[in-house]
Amino acid sequence: MQLVSQNYGKQRVRVMKVLRQGARHEVKELTVGVRLEGEFETSYTAGDNSKVVATDTMKNTVQGLAHQHLTAQTEPFVLLLARHFLDRFAHVARVTIDTRERRWSRLEVGGRPHDHAFTGEGAHPVTRLVAARGSAPELESGLEDLLIMKSTASGFSGFPRDDFTTLPETDDRILATDLQARWRWAGEPAAGFDANAANGAILDAMLGAFASNFSPSVQATLYQMAEAAFAAVPQIDRVKLALPNKHYLLLNLKPFGMDNANLTFLPIDEPHGQIEAVIDRK
Repeated sequence: MQLVSQNYGKQRVRVMKVLRQGARHEVKELTVGVRLEGEFETSYTAGDNSKVVATDTMKNTVQGLAHQHLTAQTEPFVLLLARHFLDRFAHVARVTIDTRERRWSRLEVGGRPHDHAFTGEGAHPVTRLVAARGSAPELESGLEDLLIMKSTASGFSGFPRDDFTTLPETDDRILATDLQARWRWAGEPAAGFDANAANGAILDAMLGAFASNFSPSVQATLYQMAEAAFAAVPQIDRVKLALPNKHYLLLNLKPFGMDNANLTFLPIDEPHGQIEAVIDRK
C-alpha cells in the first residue's frame, strides 16, 4: 500500500475573550480549526507516535495563545498561531488555520448602548490561513451566512429554452441569497493595518453593488460585487463568492379571481440555484 496524502488536527476549538476597556467591554468569540501536514507518515504506517502533536495540545495552544494575544482582529492571531506550530515543531511542513466568528452587537437599554450586554448576529466572519515552511503564508478573510435580498431591480431573460423549460422571462423579480464570500490578501498585512476596517469596506462595497445595480442574472451581480471589492481595498488580489439563489415564486392567485402584479410570493428553501466564481484582480 502507499500513503498518498495525510493531514490531521483539531476542529471546532471554541474560545470567547472579553476585551475590557474599563466598564465598557467588547467580546470576541471564535471557533478555530487547526490542521498539520508534515513528517507524520510513520504514525499511520508503523504506529509511531513520536512526532504526533496531540490534538489536545493543539486545543490548549489555541486557547492559551488566544488568552495572551487575541484582539478584535482575527488575522494577526491566525498568523501568530501558524507561526507557533512551524517554529515549535521542525517536522511540521504546513499549517492550515480556519476560523469562524460569532458576532455580538451591543444591546440598547433605554435608548443607549449598554456597556456589557449583547445580542447575537446572523452573519459569521471567517478566515483561512495556509502557512507552509519556506513560503509566504496565504491568508483569506471573508463572511458566511449573510442573508441579503432586494425586492426588485432584478431580472432574468435571454436564456436557452427547450422542451423542459417552463421558467418565464422577467425583468422584475426578487433576488435573495445567502452570501458566502472570501477575499485573499496580496501579502501579509503590514503592522498597524486595520483588517477589520478593510473587511468592513469590502463588505460595504459589495452590498452597495448588490443593492444599487440592476441584476440581469446572479452571475452578473456576483461579478459586479467582486469588482466593487477590488475597487474598495487595493490589498486584496482574489475574491471567491458563492451566491445561492433563494427562490421566491410568484403565487398564481387567478383561481381565486385575484391579480398578482409581483406582490405575493412563495418562499422555497429547495431546490435552489447555486452560483459560484473565483475572480482575480489581474
